[in-house]
Amino acid sequence: MTNAYKIAVLPGDAIGPEIMAQAVRVFDVLQQKRDVSFELITAPFGAHAYFEEGKAFPDSTKAICDEADAILKGPVGLSHEESKKIPVEEQAERGAILPLRARYNTFANFRPITLSKDMAHFSPLKPEIIKDGIDILLIRELVGGLYFGKKDRGVNEEGQRYVHEILEYTEQQIRQVLIVAFEQARKRKKRLHNIHKSNVLMSSVFWNEVLEEVHQDYQDVEVIHLLVDAAATALCLNPGQFDVMVMENMFGDILSDQGGGILGSLGLMPSACIGPEKAYYEPSHGSAPDIAGKNIANPYSMIGSVAMMLEMSFNMEAEAALVWQAMKNVFEEGYSTADLSSNDVQLVSTDEFGDKVIAKLEELL
Repeated sequence: MTNAYKIAVLPGDAIGPEIMAQAVRVFDVLQQKRDVSFELITAPFGAHAYFEEGKAFPDSTKAICDEADAILKGPVGLSHEESKKIPVEEQAERGAILPLRARYNTFANFRPITLSKDMAHFSPLKPEIIKDGIDILLIRELVGGLYFGKKDRGVNEEGQRYVHEILEYTEQQIRQVLIVAFEQARKRKKRLHNIHKSNVLMSSVFWNEVLEEVHQDYQDVEVIHLLVDAAATALCLNPGQFDVMVMENMFGDILSDQGGGILGSLGLMPSACIGPEKAYYEPSHGSAPDIAGKNIANPYSMIGSVAMMLEMSFNMEAEAALVWQAMKNVFEEGYSTADLSSNDVQLVSTDEFGDKVIAKLEELL
C-alpha cells in the first residue's frame, strides 16, 4: 500500500520561492523511486500574503495547514523599508511566524549545526578549532518566554514612554522541551548542555529546577550547565565540546544564529519545529531580499528542511540520509552558489545547484 502524505507548502517572501522550487523537487524524485506519494498544496504566507490578502497568515492558509500532515515553510519578511508598508501586527514575524507556532504548539525547535570535515572550508574558524567538523544539535523552546509573553507600551505618569514585555513560562512548557532534549541526548552521546542565565534571571532558576526533576528519569545522560554568555564564547573557541544543547526561546534564537556564523552561513542551517500533532520545517535564515531574483541563493537549508521532514514526520530515515548525502556530494565536488562562495569553489546558480543535488539523489536512490 502506497503511503500518501499531504504537505502544505508556504514559499514565503524574497528568495523563498526560489529555494522552495528546488526543495520540492525532492518529493518528485521520491515518488518515482519509492512507494510513496506526496500531495503538495501551496499557500501564501508572510509579507506577500499581507499585500495579496490583507493578512500575513490568511484564513485560507490556516485551513490548508490544518489539513496537512506537515508544513514546509520558506523564509518570510521584506526589507526594512518595505516592511514599513505593513502594520506592525501584520509584519511577517508577528503576523505569521508566531501565530503559526502558537496554532500548532510547535514547542521544540531542532536546529542542527553541522559541518563535515570535507566542508570545513565554509567556516571562518581555524582548522585546528574545527578539527573533525562540527556536529551540534541545538534544541530551542519555541512557544514561550519573552516572545509570547504579555506586551504593553505607553506613557507613564511622569510622561516617560515605556514598554513592558513579560517573560512567561509554565512548568509544563519547560518540562516538555527538556524531555525532548534528554531523549535526543540519550540517542547521541548522552551529554546535554543546559544553557541558562540563573545568576541573573529567575526564569532560569525555575528552568533549572524543572531540569533537575526531569533529569531523574535520564540518569544515563550527563548534564553540563553553562551560562548563555559563556556558551556564546565556547561556541567560537571550542565547538567540539557540544553535542546536544537545550535552552529557552530567546537564548536559542541568538545562539542558533551564532551557530550559523561558525558554519560560515545561516544558509547551512535547516530546522524543524515540532509540536504534539504537527510540525513545520524551515530554513533558519531570513528571506534575503537583497539577493532575491538573482538566482544565487543556496537551497541547502530548504532542501535540508525537506530531509528533516522525511525523517521526523514520515519515518523515512534512509531517504532523508540520502538527501543529506546528495547535498554533501555536490559541495565536496567543489560546487557552491555565490552567497556561500569561498575559496576553490565553482560557482553555480540556485537552479544549477538544485539540478546537481537532484541528479545525485537519483543516483543514490
